[in-house]
Amino acid sequence: MKSKLYSSDGESKAEIQLPLVFNSPIREDIVAKSIESEKFILRQPYSSYEEAGKRHSASGTIRHGRHRWKGHYGKGISRAPRKKMWRRGNQFYWIGAETSQSRGGRMPHPPKGIYSYRKINLKEKEIALNSALAATFNLNYIKKRYISLQDKKENIESGVIESLPEKLKILALTLRKIYGDKLDIIFKNRDVRAGKGKRRGRKYKSNAGLLIIKGKDEKGKFSGIDVKTLPEINLSDLYPLGRLTIYTKKALEELDKKEEKR
Repeated sequence: MKSKLYSSDGESKAEIQLPLVFNSPIREDIVAKSIESEKFILRQPYSSYEEAGKRHSASGTIRHGRHRWKGHYGKGISRAPRKKMWRRGNQFYWIGAETSQSRGGRMPHPPKGIYSYRKINLKEKEIALNSALAATFNLNYIKKRYISLQDKKENIESGVIESLPEKLKILALTLRKIYGDKLDIIFKNRDVRAGKGKRRGRKYKSNAGLLIIKGKDEKGKFSGIDVKTLPEINLSDLYPLGRLTIYTKKALEELDKKEEKR
C-alpha cells in the first residue's frame, strides 16, 4: 500500500510505500473485544477511605439486662452502636455512630477500589492494534467514522509528513494545504450540548480531531491536536476505526523496524 508524502510545508512530494502493518485484515470483532478490555485497564480506581465513618469509640455494648453497667433496661432504645457524649452517674447521653443509618457513620456499600480486569490474549491485542492502524488508511472506515464526509464526493485520507513543524501556526498552515477547509474535523472543537444533557454532567461535546504519530526522538506538542509516539498509542486513540492520522517518516521507519524484529 502507498500513501502521499507531504513536506513540512504541506506540499505533495511523492508517494511512499507503507509498512506491511497497513495491509493487515481489519478484524472488527477482535477490535471490539480489545476495546472493552482496555476500558477496564484504563479505568480510574476510586474508593472511600477504609476507616471512614468508623473512627468513633462506639463499642456497641449497650445491653438491656438488669443491673448492668451501661445497661439500658427499660429505656426503650435499640442496641445500635452509640458514642457517649456525657455521663451523670449511671445515666448516659448517647448518639448513634458507626452504622450506615447514623450521622457521620460509614457508607453502607462503598466502592472498594478493587476491579477485575477483562482478560485478552496478547496476540489478539496485537491484531486489534494492527487492524486499527490499517483502518486509518481505509477510505470506507474514514467515511463511516466522519458523518460530514459521507455525502461528499471528495475523499480525505490519512497521510505521511516528512517532519513536524516547530510551531502551531506553521502546522495549521500545513494542514490547511493538505486538507483544505476541513479544519473543523482536524482541530478539536468543544461546543455546548443542546438539551437536558447540560444538567446531567455532560454540558460539552467535543470531537477527537486529528492524530499525529511521531518518532520517539521528534519533538512536537500542539494544543487542539493529539501528538503521540508509537509506544504511547492505545487502541482507544484509534477507535472508532478510521481516525484521520498523520504519520511522520520516522514513525513509519520505527514501524518497519518493529516488524523486522518479529
